[in-house]
Amino acid sequence: MITTQDWKDAQRIWSYHQMGHALQPCSVAIGLGSHDLGVADTSVDLYKRGLVPLLLFTGATSPTTKKRMPRGEAVHYQERALELGVPGSAVLVEPRARNTGENIRFARDVLEKEGIVVASVLLISKPYEERRAYATARRLWPEVEIVSASTPMTLDQYVNSIGDPRLVIDMLVGALQRLMVYPDQGFMIRQPVPADVSEAYQRLRQAGFTSRLLATDSPSS
Repeated sequence: MITTQDWKDAQRIWSYHQMGHALQPCSVAIGLGSHDLGVADTSVDLYKRGLVPLLLFTGATSPTTKKRMPRGEAVHYQERALELGVPGSAVLVEPRARNTGENIRFARDVLEKEGIVVASVLLISKPYEERRAYATARRLWPEVEIVSASTPMTLDQYVNSIGDPRLVIDMLVGALQRLMVYPDQGFMIRQPVPADVSEAYQRLRQAGFTSRLLATDSPSS
């Protein structure tokens, strides 16, 4: 059972995960691969609005995407962009990355090999991954400006799109744990976690929303 308090806590964490960056023109949009084709749709929308001249999709497959996206997340994103009218010359693909750090490093390498000068990146992810994507990019690519973005939607809308409210709360909790643990491993910059968000996280853990947690909170996890 998901209680009223659970939902309030989930909403608090959902809001924290979103950066609230103002959209602005950037050198390139990088869409981070996942199960969510909405990342591709939002990337295309921002391209059509003139915010970026180029899209780069990055991602291989994972246990959660290999059946839905057998050709790889980035390739399926590319196909979606072409379906929506983006010219092939405006879409690059990085098909090897299997985590957020690789998304950033491998995408940067592709752009360097293409001779594309990057001063700023519009980084597009799932709504609850905005902060993680931003913190990772700032650690691995500090010389460029990062604008973090996602498909605009409420928590209720996202839950409806997934169809499994408990899984969504588990994902929110797991993503927050990584924001707290990964800086000690050098994977991302540290982000301050407000007290009310930390308290919501602890309550949800105690309530059993733990399926997406790392095995330990220690730096060696």
